[in-house]
Amino acid sequence: MARFVVRRRDEADYLDPGPLAPGAQGLTRWRAVGEADGAAHTDFGITRLAPGGRTAAHVHSFEESFHVLEGEVVLATSEATVRLVAGDYGLIPIGVPHAWRAVGDAEAAWADLFTPPARERYGSDTYRVPEIPDATPVRVDTRDPRTRSFGNITTEHMNPARQSQELLAVSASMRTALLVYSGITLKMMVDSDLGATLGTLFMVQYDPDGKAGPHDHPLEEAYLITEGEVIATFDGEEFLLKEGDIAWAGVGCVHSFAATGAPVRWLETQSPQMPPRHAYRFARDWEYLTEHLEEEL
Repeated sequence: MARFVVRRRDEADYLDPGPLAPGAQGLTRWRAVGEADGAAHTDFGITRLAPGGRTAAHVHSFEESFHVLEGEVVLATSEATVRLVAGDYGLIPIGVPHAWRAVGDAEAAWADLFTPPARERYGSDTYRVPEIPDATPVRVDTRDPRTRSFGNITTEHMNPARQSQELLAVSASMRTALLVYSGITLKMMVDSDLGATLGTLFMVQYDPDGKAGPHDHPLEEAYLITEGEVIATFDGEEFLLKEGDIAWAGVGCVHSFAATGAPVRWLETQSPQMPPRHAYRFARDWEYLTEHLEEEL
């Protein structure tokens, strides 16, 4: 079985999620990557909720991370009831009761990561629970600890020139830090600092000349292109990924990315979380060792 998946936006198949969303009305999901693709840690896709739609309250035996792509939606949890808009993201830990509800006249859509994958043979690892009491939804406020499981990301958050304390909504720290290297900018969203234990979700941006050489990981990655195009190579096969396309690289899949002369941005997930050491295995580093061994042996 291939160690990677490439799904095109125009082949998206939004289906009734069944037991994954008990009591759902007007909710569909495109499962772009899951167990059927050989993924052991990744169930990644896009969920849509039509106006008037909702789910019943439920819990999962997997961790759920999400990022709102368009529209608005209300998420009720035992922690808070929040009104989410495009750019908001969050974490629903294992066993936390929650329910989704539509708001307004436009469809809402969000990308979501379930880790480990929801298993259909076990009722999608989902359990209906008593309804959550109604509460007035609040907006995500990154400075308010009562919405500590949620956050928001904008284009400005990806700009290294706009990271001074005066321009940041919250106090500068590793939580607000950008990772910048070889024409690549990375901003963490859902991670251990937000309370996640099994997966991470973050935004990646490439400058027009940004690139990452061939490498692999001891973990699985999924990618949703949100803006622009990027040349991606998976186990020697090259693809031009465009906005709305989704790809997945399994453990041991050698992959690389190169911008096409224009900026590109994508949402990325990793599951399980990155280890503290040896998270990247770059081909060029081991080729360097091979050359030196040939001289020494």
